[in-house]
Amino acid sequence: MIELKIIKELKSMKRKILVVDDEPSIVELLSYNLKKDGYEVLKAYNAEETMEYADNDEDIDLFIIDVMLPDVDGFDLTRKLRAHEKHQNKPIIFLTAKTEEFDKILGLELGADDYITKPFSVREVLVRIKAIFRRIQRSLEQKAEKPKRISVKDLEIDLERYEILVRGEAKNLTPLEFELLRFLAENEGKVFSRDVLLDSLWGYDYYGDTRTVDVHIRRLRTKIEEDPSNPQYIMTVRGKGYKFKNPGGES
Repeated sequence: MIELKIIKELKSMKRKILVVDDEPSIVELLSYNLKKDGYEVLKAYNAEETMEYADNDEDIDLFIIDVMLPDVDGFDLTRKLRAHEKHQNKPIIFLTAKTEEFDKILGLELGADDYITKPFSVREVLVRIKAIFRRIQRSLEQKAEKPKRISVKDLEIDLERYEILVRGEAKNLTPLEFELLRFLAENEGKVFSRDVLLDSLWGYDYYGDTRTVDVHIRRLRTKIEEDPSNPQYIMTVRGKGYKFKNPGGES
């Protein structure tokens, strides 16, 4: 009952988003439209201002960060946020004017949930933000409805406490990484294509960039697998996708 009460309160709360970009026109464009869509918005124009907000406001729900900032680039800023006790698991969306694969993949490797290339449509930004919050909300509701623990060999997934233990050691997963692991583990042995995983977890058309799934799988393996290059739990099925395997089972 307490869990359900919290969920109802979360649904009625205004989500708080911090927009970080050194271009005032971008900040104002996003701020105006986010407020119009019902969000509370904070504005920052460099990494220093961002960390001031991060230190003083633990209620920020999502960060939108430009990759190219005047003092520290968005990648270094993301590293700082991922090391910050208050915000290490908060969703992050990158804004990037570059189209090189390296920038996109590096952002995802650092733990960003998403990236959007400039110039962008405001509608696209709003859709992606809603998809992230919808995924988080769905996870909370599932946890309230059927709290349980998945235990497989040396891996324990506590769906009630939102915790992961690997060989008894707690691992820090982003919300998206946790949901990816939960989804695969709850469907042990079933193979999911990258497109299905994108649709199920990201919740929208990701414009065919299925490498996003590969990057998150790779990050997840580094956290839960004893030898990420020879995984026990998250298996690649060539030409098909991924599945979760019980090392002691037959899946």
